[in-house]
Amino acid sequence: MTSTSPGTLYLVATPIGNLSDISQRALNTLGEVDFIAAEDTRVTRKLLVHYNIKKPLISYHKHNSRTGGDKIIARIHAGESCALVTDAGVPGISDPGEDLVRLCADENIPMVIIPGPCAAVSALALSGLPSGRFIFEGFLPADKKSRSKQLDKLSAEERTMVFYEAPHKLLNTLKELFNKLGERHISISREMTKIFEETIRIPLSEAIIHFEQTPPKGEFVIVVEGISPLVPDSDDKLNKALEITADLIKTGSTVSDAVKKAADETGCSKNLLYKTVINHSN
Repeated sequence: MTSTSPGTLYLVATPIGNLSDISQRALNTLGEVDFIAAEDTRVTRKLLVHYNIKKPLISYHKHNSRTGGDKIIARIHAGESCALVTDAGVPGISDPGEDLVRLCADENIPMVIIPGPCAAVSALALSGLPSGRFIFEGFLPADKKSRSKQLDKLSAEERTMVFYEAPHKLLNTLKELFNKLGERHISISREMTKIFEETIRIPLSEAIIHFEQTPPKGEFVIVVEGISPLVPDSDDKLNKALEITADLIKTGSTVSDAVKKAADETGCSKNLLYKTVINHSN
């Protein structure tokens, strides 16, 4: 770059749909760096062509992050500046850019963030759910066992939760969330900033019905309310439910199954019971 020091990695946020959402600073940076590392060069090339930016493009994605990262590091050490972009949004968030940032940090390479659109934060702002404290989960693990374990942990989470999901997995994920977390208020945003942008705010059980009737299309961000803080419940009811839960676990039931059975049998709040069990076990 002519206006900045060489040997720098620039993390450049790009639009999540509407090309007009890119900042002037981002355009200036893309036009001044020596080369651009893109998750998908085909996607980035469309953006560059739209704004008449002509810069060398190299591919940097999850399948070449190790070798590709080493080559980028070598070029930056040699004095070149690089702009890292993802297909949409902020590089390094739920994409391979995270690995390159870590490599640069280990090598003490200067890095500069050029902020911009972020699907997770945009969906959270649209959700109508508490946003003062939240956690970003990204995509849940693909492995069924790891996925189940992660959702068990999140059952007791009080903060608002934000997830990414692909259309072909959305319905199954909603069903898993309902099975593990119970009924919750949720917000689902899709195709944000695009022509068919849509956000629905709906109970989780109704969302399952909705997408059983309406096949999901587009990329989705799911925002789920956290569990309510512990509320008073009958001590006798809660204690009875805890006893039943403990007995079921001793006989081989999973925590989630034991809690569900005990809650059904005693009328105790499933969420309250689960959180109490988790707190007692820590």
